[in-house]
Amino acid sequence: MTFLRAMRNKSVAFSGCLILGSLGLCARPVEAQIAKVVDDSGRSFFINANPQPIKIAPVTKTHANIYLPGEISFTGRAHPAVDMNRDGVEKIVREAADRFRVDPALVRAVIETESNWNPKAYSHKGAGGLMQLIPTTAQRYGAYDVFDPQQNIAAGVKYLRTLLERYHGNLDLALAAYNAGEGAVDRAHGVPSIRETRDYVQKVQNAYFRPGSGRMPDAFVNPHAIHRAVTREGRIIFTND
Repeated sequence: MTFLRAMRNKSVAFSGCLILGSLGLCARPVEAQIAKVVDDSGRSFFINANPQPIKIAPVTKTHANIYLPGEISFTGRAHPAVDMNRDGVEKIVREAADRFRVDPALVRAVIETESNWNPKAYSHKGAGGLMQLIPTTAQRYGAYDVFDPQQNIAAGVKYLRTLLERYHGNLDLALAAYNAGEGAVDRAHGVPSIRETRDYVQKVQNAYFRPGSGRMPDAFVNPHAIHRAVTREGRIIFTND
């Protein structure tokens, strides 16, 4: 692993406190800082500036199967039955997280809060699937069957990545927008004063920062950072590809 040389950027204060109560409520907020760092190859990362050491316990337990019978989704498209265990969903999470450069632990925290790992979850607001996508968001990010775990997670992670970029790595704002929409966050110039949204932001952060969550320091990788590369001919070039 390369050593990161820290370049402190504009810090962002987390408003959540960690793991206090089953509803994620707390008496006093605990602040954490997000800082921008650049590794030896020039890639930029957004990390928790003062992380506590976390021991990542290996996953050894066997997960129960997740079964989704064939039916018509709310988009009107028929889909076959899906029978996979939790490890199968974990594989999809890791692949989508790697593709869109989002910490898989954050994706797991969102799924846990949104649907509690139920691929058939459906809310009264019309959101469905593991990452609870509404039809317009689902189709915008390529999920035409929100009850299909692969489509749902791929679209949900892509949307989460878009929000992290839009709000410059501010996890509070990105999660608030995931719950209440970008418009609500923009109008409030911050996390909207909606109880459901504030509780949601805290619950996701509690799950994300929970010891043993597997949280990585490079939670949000900037895909447009300029980095140094060496061609086959030995030439040194700088690129943002």
